[in-house]
Amino acid sequence: MYDYRRGESILAAFLLGGVVGAVLGLLFSPRSGRENREFIAAKADEYWGEGKQFYETSRAKVLDETEEMRVKIDAARERLKEQVDTVTQQAKGRIQEVAPVAKDAVHKAGESVRAGIGTAETKAQGVLDKLAEKTATVADDAAAVATDLPVVE
Repeated sequence: MYDYRRGESILAAFLLGGVVGAVLGLLFSPRSGRENREFIAAKADEYWGEGKQFYETSRAKVLDETEEMRVKIDAARERLKEQVDTVTQQAKGRIQEVAPVAKDAVHKAGESVRAGIGTAETKAQGVLDKLAEKTATVADDAAAVATDLPVVE
């Protein structure tokens, strides 16, 4: 299994080696302590100036790029808002066109269903009336037959 902390220990060892090397270089340098201190101060000032300049340049560049991205994002937001508004208006218009047609179709379908129910009701009533007539006829015939039969005691 790979140990992810290994990279950190390698970096720390590298930095420690650099510091130890710098200290040993100063201790064994042929210049005097005063010359070494002046040299270190001059280099520190030089690197400090370069670092400040790099920081300022980078900061300005980041601010410029941030402002540029903000402008692009605002423009994209506006375009998107316009597109949404356009599509919304188109949808509303389409709904206003289709709504009356759909309303009429639903109304016609309702009338058709009502008419179908009325027709079915009429036919069902007719069938029930015929059935009642036949039942009455059969009942009358059965009563007549029953009266014609001799009574068995």
